[in-house]
Amino acid sequence: MNILLSNDDGFQAPGIVALYEALKDVAQVEVIAPEHNNSAKSNALTLHSPLYVHRAHNGFRYVNGTPADCVHIALTGLLPTPPDLVISGINNGANMGDDTIYSGTVGAAMEGFLFGIPAIAFSQVEKGWSHLEDAAAVARDIVLGLSDGRLRAGAPWLLNVNIPNRPRDQMKPLKVCRLGRRHAAEPVITQVNPRGDTMYWIGAAGPAVDEGEGTDFHASAQGHVVMTPLKVDLTDHDGLRYWAQTAAHLSAPAEAPPHEHAAPRLPGADRYRAPASAPARPASAPTAPRAAAPAGVLGRRRCGRRWPAQHP
Repeated sequence: MNILLSNDDGFQAPGIVALYEALKDVAQVEVIAPEHNNSAKSNALTLHSPLYVHRAHNGFRYVNGTPADCVHIALTGLLPTPPDLVISGINNGANMGDDTIYSGTVGAAMEGFLFGIPAIAFSQVEKGWSHLEDAAAVARDIVLGLSDGRLRAGAPWLLNVNIPNRPRDQMKPLKVCRLGRRHAAEPVITQVNPRGDTMYWIGAAGPAVDEGEGTDFHASAQGHVVMTPLKVDLTDHDGLRYWAQTAAHLSAPAEAPPHEHAAPRLPGADRYRAPASAPARPASAPTAPRAAAPAGVLGRRRCGRRWPAQHP
C-alpha cells in the first residue's frame, strides 16, 4: 500500500513524525508537508508565487506552501504514480464541527479526495501532543482496517477522525458521528505595534453550540475515537425546491406600468406630491408680482426659500 502523508502543522511537527513512524512498517509512506505551520489554511492553493520543494535530513519533503499545495503538486507532478491513500495529520488539536471548513489538516485530505483518492484526516482532541504515540497507534489500526480491500472499492471517500488524548486502554471504541456546530468566533484581539499601528489577531474559536448526542463534540467528550464521513457537495438539497420556485418568480415578466412611457417611480416619491385638496392653478393664470422687500432689508435665496439678511 502506498500512502501520501501530509499535515498543516509543518513537516517537523511531532504529529506527522509519530504517524510516519507508526505507518512506515505497514506501507510505503511518502511525506510531503508544509515547511511551516499552516493551520486554518483550508483548501487554499498558492497561485501568485512559486513553490519550492526541499528534502529534509529524515527524507521528508517540504514545500513553502499550504497543505493543499503539498498534496496538489504531489499528485500532479512529484509522485510517479498516485497513492492508494492520502493521510493528513496528526493535527495538534481537534477538527470538529465548523473546524472542518477552516482546517488545513482536512484541506490536505480533501485535496486527495478531489483527485479521486480515498483520504483521512487525523487530529488529537486536545493540543499539546499528550499520548501522541497512542493516537498514532489508533490511526495505524484504522488505516490497516480500511486497507482490507476497501481503499479502491467504489467512489473515493473522505474521513475526519478525532482521537482523544488518553492512553489507548482508556479510549472508548470508534464511533461514527455527524459534525456538530460552534458559536461564532471570539472577538478579534487588537494590539498596537511599536510604530503606533493597530494590529488585529483573529479571535479563538467559539464554544460548541450543537454538541448533543450523535455529534462529534458529544462523542469525543465521552472519550470515543470519533469518525465523520465528509463530502464536498455544498448544495442545500433541502432548499432546492424553494429556490427553484423563487427563481421562477424572479424570472417572470414584470407587470406592465399603467402608462407605456411613464417614468419609473422611486420609493417615497409620493411624499413630494401636492396634497389632493390643493387647487390646481390654471397654466394661463398670471403670476402675481412679488412684494418688494422693506427698505434696508435685502433678501437672499437658498434652496427656494427667502432668508432675511443678518444685521449686526
